[in-house]
Amino acid sequence: MSDWHRTVDWADHAEAGVAFAFARATEGGDVTDKLFERHWNGMGESRIVRGAYHCARPEGDPIEQARRFLAAIDAAGGLRAGDLVALALETDGGLRPEQVARHARRWCHHVERHVGVRPFVHTFQAFARGGHCAGLGEYPLWIAAPEKPRGEPAVPPPWRDWAVHQYVHSPIDRNVFHGTRQELTKLGFHPR
Repeated sequence: MSDWHRTVDWADHAEAGVAFAFARATEGGDVTDKLFERHWNGMGESRIVRGAYHCARPEGDPIEQARRFLAAIDAAGGLRAGDLVALALETDGGLRPEQVARHARRWCHHVERHVGVRPFVHTFQAFARGGHCAGLGEYPLWIAAPEKPRGEPAVPPPWRDWAVHQYVHSPIDRNVFHGTRQELTKLGFHPR
């Protein structure tokens, strides 16, 4: 979810069986989603496992982008047990694949070091195969593959398995987790 999804009835989604969702918190170094706090709190109030994601802009400073992302989550009430974080890595910003991968690794390391959560990496097959995700295989893969049947995405290197499959892209993204709700929340935040 992002600010182009203005009205979302999270209670209705929960009643319909939605177990988890991600909302865009930030993009690049200067965009904070205006509706993030509403989505974040709506998911939480509806007992949906909530996730926050950042849209990477690799031409910018990854540490500045990570700090802005974490600040947006804090401003919306912070992380609670089981909350998820993710990096959407879908554009190269005119950089070479190894530069994009270095940006993503630095962003992920900063977030993991500061909140103790290993971010999911959201990407798609061709982008990953192009070398833009090198060194990210330790992070859970959230693969956008709407052309594949639900729960049957192809897994690009450097990963060996997928965690979340985005199997519908429009009008609202639909995703499936490769496991149970308990296994999903184990990948999330745990207060120290």
